[in-house]
Amino acid sequence: MTWLDERVCEATPTAEITLPDEEHSARRARTFLSEAHCAEHHARVLEEAQLLVSELVTNAVRHGAPPVRVRVSCGGADGAGLQVAVSDGDPHPPVRRDAPPEAEGGRGVALVDIISDRWGVERADAGKTVWFVLS
Repeated sequence: MTWLDERVCEATPTAEITLPDEEHSARRARTFLSEAHCAEHHARVLEEAQLLVSELVTNAVRHGAPPVRVRVSCGGADGAGLQVAVSDGDPHPPVRRDAPPEAEGGRGVALVDIISDRWGVERADAGKTVWFVLS
C-alpha cells in the first residue's frame, strides 16, 4: 500500500517542502503543515498531525540522511484523511523503542503508531518515506 490515497481533494492541492538537515526543521515542518493542510476537511486533526510530523522530521534529521522532505495531501471529503509523509535519504526503517519515563526521546514511532489511523514505511534506493494518515 502506498501512503497516498488515490482520492484527491478539490479544495487543497498536495504540497511538499524540502527542509534543511537541522534541528529547527521540526518547527519549520509544523509551520508548513499549518499552512498547507486542508482546513476544509481536516482542521480538527491539525494538532495531532503537527505532533507526528515534528517527531518524524526530528527522527529524519537525527537518524536519517538528507534530503528531508515533507509532503501533505488531503484525500477529500469522503474520509480518506489527512495524509502526511516524511522522506529522507537513509533507506533504513525507523525503529520503535520502549523509552523509559525519564528518557527525553525515543517515543516518535510509538506516537505515530498510537495516534495515527494508519501508517507505514516505503523504502526506495534513495531512502525511505514514513507516512501516516489522520481521519
